[in-house]
Amino acid sequence: MQLCVARMERPQTLKSLALIAGFLMALAQPAFSWNESEVEIKGGLATLHGTMTLPDGDAPVDMALILPGSGPTDRDGNFPEGQNDSLKLLAHDLADEGIGSLRIDKRGVGASYAAAPDENDLRAETFVEDALNWLRFLEEQDRTSRLFLVGHSEGALVATLAALEHDVSGLVLIAGTGRPAPDLIREQVEGSAMPPELKARSDELLETLKRGETDENVPRELGPLYRPGVQPYLISWFRHDPAKELARVQAPVLLVQGTNDLQIRPTDTTLLSQARPDATLITIEAMNHVLKPAPSTRAENIALYSRPDIPLAPGLVRAIASFISDMTKKPASE
Repeated sequence: MQLCVARMERPQTLKSLALIAGFLMALAQPAFSWNESEVEIKGGLATLHGTMTLPDGDAPVDMALILPGSGPTDRDGNFPEGQNDSLKLLAHDLADEGIGSLRIDKRGVGASYAAAPDENDLRAETFVEDALNWLRFLEEQDRTSRLFLVGHSEGALVATLAALEHDVSGLVLIAGTGRPAPDLIREQVEGSAMPPELKARSDELLETLKRGETDENVPRELGPLYRPGVQPYLISWFRHDPAKELARVQAPVLLVQGTNDLQIRPTDTTLLSQARPDATLITIEAMNHVLKPAPSTRAENIALYSRPDIPLAPGLVRAIASFISDMTKKPASE
């Protein structure tokens, strides 16, 4: 395992972050010019949409399929409560390094909203199959050289599962959990202000769903998490242990963790690293969950979830670009 740490002086206020952002943008000298285009594939109920970013020219380039995190997170890394443009910035910064990418709206989100199935019919495997179809789309593009999967947050598990079914030249997991979903939910519920009786009922529901069974007796307060319509999806999601799944992946792996991520603990990255001792592990100093350089204080950290003007944490893109460059130096047979 290779451990690298990208360090920077931690900004203490949002004002200082904005100043740093302006300074970095002023210094930026992209090595490549690039362009973007809207693309689509069939999605069953409706079309699935994405944005492809390509360096200018006709030469083949490495292509990264960028998979967003959980819930209503769109292709740019944004959600209803906050616009941060994290994945949009990632695609643009990779293009500056000569790396192409495709970032997508999951079915049910953004321009792919109409492709959402009935809640009872949604499964974790639905998103994996969509990722596989996007990979096949990229394979058909004349500009595609090698394929890479980049998964952020819950998208890291989707990327891992897709890599088990489709050959890729490398797998990049950013802020990916190393524990099964029930463990994460239990931890979040235990740390909440929820009354003890509801915490106990949550535990009961978790155990029922882990057994692959449903339970319609859900307290109103727990409805957003355990409502009957979403239980089939939860059951499908609970089957997967991210660390065990990663251990089965044949492709080279890059693990990226920010030191100021409020949602994913270092424990998670450690579990993933233990599952794949040969993986490259990069720790980005001060990076939060939306890939921005952030203070450790919760309020200022969360405020960056709605700051598209703040650039990505220093060291992130360079680490990913170096990983991809290293993989492309190797013969295809390796």
